[in-house]
Amino acid sequence: MRYAQGGGLTDAERSARERIRLDAVVRFQTGETNKAVAAALRVTERSVERWRRQWREGGQAGNCSKGSPGRPRLSAVQMARLERELERGPLAHGWVDQRWTLARIKNLIGRLFHVSYTVEGTWRLLKRHGWSWQQPARQAIERDDDAVELWKEGGLAAGKSTAAACNGWIVFEDEAGQSMTPPRARTWGRIGRTPVVHVRGRGSGRVSMAGMSCYKPGERSRLIYAIREYTGRKDQPKGFGWRDFRDLLVRARIQLGGPIVLLWDNVRIHLTADLRKFIDANTDWLTVFQLPTYAPDLNPQEGVWSLVKRDLGNLAAADLNQITRAVKRKLKTLQYRPQVIDGCLAGTGLVLDFE
Repeated sequence: MRYAQGGGLTDAERSARERIRLDAVVRFQTGETNKAVAAALRVTERSVERWRRQWREGGQAGNCSKGSPGRPRLSAVQMARLERELERGPLAHGWVDQRWTLARIKNLIGRLFHVSYTVEGTWRLLKRHGWSWQQPARQAIERDDDAVELWKEGGLAAGKSTAAACNGWIVFEDEAGQSMTPPRARTWGRIGRTPVVHVRGRGSGRVSMAGMSCYKPGERSRLIYAIREYTGRKDQPKGFGWRDFRDLLVRARIQLGGPIVLLWDNVRIHLTADLRKFIDANTDWLTVFQLPTYAPDLNPQEGVWSLVKRDLGNLAAADLNQITRAVKRKLKTLQYRPQVIDGCLAGTGLVLDFE
């Protein structure tokens, strides 16, 4: 069975060719030779000869593009089905990983519709329908999307109602860390020569960060944080303990000047008996709700950490102190930019209107 060949030009490419033809017509009218026109427009003399002949026979209208000579290889119904199959992912179609390549999509089109596309034609087809080559976000397999939706309707609504009743703040808390090895960030380099960032291979240590994104309608959004260095010395705590979270909550209450409705995840340190006793003893100003498991996309503080890590990209730090200074500098900058903290909340899709 023979397959119809796919491909074709995008609308932008057709528009560019149309402009070149119209420019050639203007040059014909001024008496330029075919050789001069071809050199000026960077096309072949044979194309210029054909355009001049069309111009003589039909004028400027005769030299306009007639559009695509063929019908679309895939109908609207077929394209809609292809998009549904692509959204199911490569695993559903027999590939062992979750990466769509042009070659795989080309094979899928032939398998579903018995239409043969070239790799370049597949790329153009996807671009025309709003698809692009992207780096995917990660999501835990254990995540329960139904539970997340139920939390948005129940847990988040309860948190907003509690904050509205006590005229309090909704506070999202999360932790992060950074070692001596910096995150990799894109940079310019010569084609064929991958840029190399030289970092220290020796040395241990870690900078631990705990942060709170604080929101209240009618008030400027706040960012409250704590930082701890771990250099590997004996008896030095590696991260935050329950007393550190207690002190951070007390400091947040003082700075915010009102009750706190705290939303955080289910890590072990948040569920310790000592921290639970502290929370139970301060219910007059502190109410705690647990976020769904494996749902970091619901926490705007994750967006804050993303901004901090982006600032550390390719940082060849001489020691741990340099990383700590860079982290503090970025967090201090974010404290004076409440619109950025609001943007981190908008990125979660949550709405905190206290109605």
